[in-house]
Amino acid sequence: MTFDRSAGLAETARALADGEVSSRTLVEQALARIEATQPTLNAFRLVRAEAALAEADAADRELASGARRPLLGVPVAVKDDMDVAGEPTAFGCPGEYPPVAEDGEAVRRLRAAGAVIVGKTNTCELGQWPFTEGPAFGATRNPWHQGHTPGGSSGGSAAAVAAGLVPAALGSDGAGSVRIPAGWTNLVGIKPQRGRISTWPRGESFQGITVNGTLARTVADAALLLDAASGNHARDPHRPPAVDASAAVGREPGRLRIALSLKPPFTAVPARLQPQVRAKVVELAEKLAALGHHVEEADPPYGQIGLTFVPRATAGIAEWVADAPFPALLDRRTHGAARLGKLLGGPPLRAARRAEAVLHRRIGRFFESYDVMLAPTTAAPPPPIGAMLGLGGFATDRAMIAACPYAWPWNVLGWPGVNVPAGFVDGGLPVGAQLLGPAGSEPLLVSLAAQVEAELRWYEAWPPHGVPAVHERLREG
Repeated sequence: MTFDRSAGLAETARALADGEVSSRTLVEQALARIEATQPTLNAFRLVRAEAALAEADAADRELASGARRPLLGVPVAVKDDMDVAGEPTAFGCPGEYPPVAEDGEAVRRLRAAGAVIVGKTNTCELGQWPFTEGPAFGATRNPWHQGHTPGGSSGGSAAAVAAGLVPAALGSDGAGSVRIPAGWTNLVGIKPQRGRISTWPRGESFQGITVNGTLARTVADAALLLDAASGNHARDPHRPPAVDASAAVGREPGRLRIALSLKPPFTAVPARLQPQVRAKVVELAEKLAALGHHVEEADPPYGQIGLTFVPRATAGIAEWVADAPFPALLDRRTHGAARLGKLLGGPPLRAARRAEAVLHRRIGRFFESYDVMLAPTTAAPPPPIGAMLGLGGFATDRAMIAACPYAWPWNVLGWPGVNVPAGFVDGGLPVGAQLLGPAGSEPLLVSLAAQVEAELRWYEAWPPHGVPAVHERLREG
């Protein structure tokens, strides 16, 4: 039987368990695809070729002995803000970083599930921006259009999965950093409940607004990776009740009350939903209505939620900068954000943290009337490479808010959201929409996303610089 090299996470795990393919073969193929695309897509900061092959051989021995684990022998990637034992964690920063001694908790759990970590993917400096470019590693490019960014800050993970270099990858989401690149590369991106996937050794990454999440071509694959990576370190401050995301994939969501929210939350600078993106999100809302759901326009009572985001985000940057071994090499915008974080790190930060409970109650009441909220993931399609790289701090913030005003409130709340592909605009640039819910609603969101996926079948589309084209180049080479 011939194994499809473009298979997803679940199918790859099944083929390995059934003996149709070896882990070494899969890892060798993944490494070849990564090598072939690094000069163009540049998805990886670090490739663990020798270590990954050794781990694949160990997985093959385990499979031959009859052992079975959820991801045994499957190659995956993780973002370079996650600790992998023996490797540096540069988090998009320039300079030679020392190797870390231990796996972070999310990586430890992936290994416990049997996954082979082939490498660490690119991210912008300290994950601050919705593009993945920087002097430390260059520009990561979108497999759908290499002149455009895949988004950020989990842009390397998104590019790697969208191109088929690996079947799934972990990213992190502090203001949409899983959902935005998922939207801009035609992927499913799950931002789970805070604490669902541990961020240890940082128990509260960026003062609790950043969580780890999953990127994959299908809902089932994103849910499988979520289940494999979920769980907590003994010292984690947030430990939500466990959920089974994979079980929700095949479950009908029932007839839901869905709020279509097209108005951006209040921001200090203007943000406007571009008409072509609005049209795609409205089309998705119409599809949901055709599936039997009740859909109506309604916006949650966000109020001045942005005032609670900035102290937490900038204080988090200040914490990372304080630990950086080469602070003089960091971007001037990073230093500006860190200075602001120090200024806001006292009473403003404490007030921002206290406000979360008030926001939970106020926005929670919105979910007494609605089960799920549908909103754009971004206000615009992916911008060209370099569009934000050379801007100053305030100009970057303006451009970032204009393009991406919708995702960050759910980071303040700590609640789950799922990006689903919403189609293509401007001659082939992907855009996405978010399914958002209250605390612990991952199963409902996953169930609804899977229902939509069964209709739209977005996973059948491959980008021009995806795995079929890569395989053709490898054969020619």
